[in-house]
Order: sequence, then C-alpha cells, then structure tokens
Amino acid sequence: MIMEQRVIFPKNLQTEIATAISECEHDKIFVLVDETTEATCWPILKNQFSLKHAYLITIKATDTHKNLDSLTHVWEELERGGATRHSCLINLGGGMVTDLGGFAASTFKRGIDFINIPTTLLSMVDASVGGKTGINFGGLKNEIGVFNNAHFVILDTQFLRSLDDRNLLSGYAEMLKHGLISNEAHWADLLKFDLVNPNLPQLSQLLAQSVKVKENIVKQDPKEQGLRKALNYGHTFGHAFESFSLSRADSQQPLLHGYAVAYGLICELFLSVIKTGFPSDKMQQTVRFIRENYGPFAITCDDYPELIQFMQHDKKNTAGIINFTLLADIGDIRINQTATEEEIKEALDFFREG
Repeated sequence: MIMEQRVIFPKNLQTEIATAISECEHDKIFVLVDETTEATCWPILKNQFSLKHAYLITIKATDTHKNLDSLTHVWEELERGGATRHSCLINLGGGMVTDLGGFAASTFKRGIDFINIPTTLLSMVDASVGGKTGINFGGLKNEIGVFNNAHFVILDTQFLRSLDDRNLLSGYAEMLKHGLISNEAHWADLLKFDLVNPNLPQLSQLLAQSVKVKENIVKQDPKEQGLRKALNYGHTFGHAFESFSLSRADSQQPLLHGYAVAYGLICELFLSVIKTGFPSDKMQQTVRFIRENYGPFAITCDDYPELIQFMQHDKKNTAGIINFTLLADIGDIRINQTATEEEIKEALDFFREG
C-alpha cells in the first residue's frame, strides 16, 4: 500500500519546509538539485535555518541525464554524506529531479523519507504528485522505477518566475490534459488562458484545480489498475514522440515532455473522434490551441515504423497490443482502447497536416 502524501500550497515557504522536515525522519538532511536549480532555486532556500546543515547533491540537468549514471551518483553521495535509514532527501527541481530523487530515496537502504519541492510547472502538476518515480533506461522513458509517494509535496509558484516560455508551455500541456479528462468548464478556462502574457495568480488557481484532478484520480487508483490510466491521455503517442526525439543523435534540443504530450493529445483526440465519438468541434478547438502555442514537430511518413515501435514498448500495453486512453467527450474517459496500425498512421497523418 502506498503511503498518502500531503500536498501544500505554502503561504510561508520557510515555515512549511521546517514543518515538513519535522514530520519526517531526519537525522541528516540531503537536498538534491540539478545544475539549473542549484543556480536559480537553491539560493532561495539555502539560508533557511532548517536547511543550514543540509548536504547538497548536484546532478546534471535535462532529461538526457535521468539515467543510471545520475542515480548511481546520488546513491554514492548519500553514502559519502553518511545517510542512514533515518535520513531525509529533499528533491528541489523539475520532474527529472523529483522522479530520479524519489527513486533514489525509495531504494537507498530499502527506502528513506523524501520531500518534493517542484520548481517547474510540469513537475508541480505532474511529476511530483502521484508517487511515480524512476529513470529512463535502454532508450525508453521511465522504464525503471517504483510507485512511492513523497511524504510532502510543497508547491510554491514563486519558482515559476524564473521559468522560460518553453518550460511554462511544457507544464501547461499536462494541465490541458487534466482539463480534457475532468469537465468542460475547466477545459474551457484552460483554452482561454493567455500563454503569451501569463497571469501568475490566475495560473496558480488553474494549477490548484489541475493538481486536485490528479490527486482525486490517484487516490481512487494508486497503482494504475484502472481509472488512473486516464492520466495517460496523450501519452502513448507523446512518449513515442519523446523517445523518438531523444534517439536523434543530431538533436541539439530534445523535445520537452509537455510538448510531446501536447503533440500526443492531437493524435489521441483524432483517435477519440474516429474511435469513441469525441465531438469534432471540441477536438478542433483544442488542436487549434495546441498548434498556435506549441508549433510543429517535424516527422515524415518514413518515421512511422519507428514511432509505432516506441509505442509497442509502452508500459500500458498488454500482450503486445498498443493500449490507449481515449475520450467520448470532455471527462468521459474510455480506458484500454486499441487502434489498428492503419488508424495510428491516420492519426500521424492528421498530426502532420498542421
């Protein structure tokens, strides 16, 4: 059984961190950052009294380093810093840091307490809530990992001030997915939000709604036996796009997770229209919003076999059959859907038409 976690939107960050630490085992405190959050976010926290003697562990940034080498480095640093079964690891960073740090904490000495302080919109809305931890392996996204909740997830939108446009958009794609799987009012509010000139207080309200959507689903299905598969909407194609992007040796800038999900939503909205009767006008509205804000991703029909091969490795599959979550309408979720190879190619054709 997965321990329930507490999600906090702090009025006073220093107080909430001190309270969270006091409620975890913490003979020694370790803080995991990547090179980016060490420079932009750690200065906000490092002078806090509760973190005065914390041992800092730094890994390289970006999803390309969410791997066994980085994981080994964290384990080695925990050992070097004298961590015991009663120590606490604070993961300060985006989804890569919270995923990898959560996995490191879950496996070190068979598990130590950890706290997530996500610093990107994507990690606030997605990676830090729901207990999924892990690393990429063998060229596949999140291939190795465990379900294990952080004791606390502290969501402070002040960290978003340092976020660039691309990373803001990356997180917003997961929020858009939550709108599609929840209700029409939430979905409509998300389509009206101005991503070019974002209003942070308004974004914070939308974020709180989005987190609640995910929390409600995860509570009902913590280990993804049924309803939680709704959270994979857009991800069967999305993970394939993401893995395809990472596999391109000449790619200077791999596709951000949220961009891959946004592109996956286009394909899975198309499949939802032809397979489960999703209203085409709502599909067109959503697709227009994605195309206007996220731009194109160049693929050709020659790439289809490789993309389909990546889909065949998706963890949701059973007996080698590619498994999709689709929608019959906003909030009308249909899990365990399948599609023929021809239908998958039609969805990719539709994606390329933009």
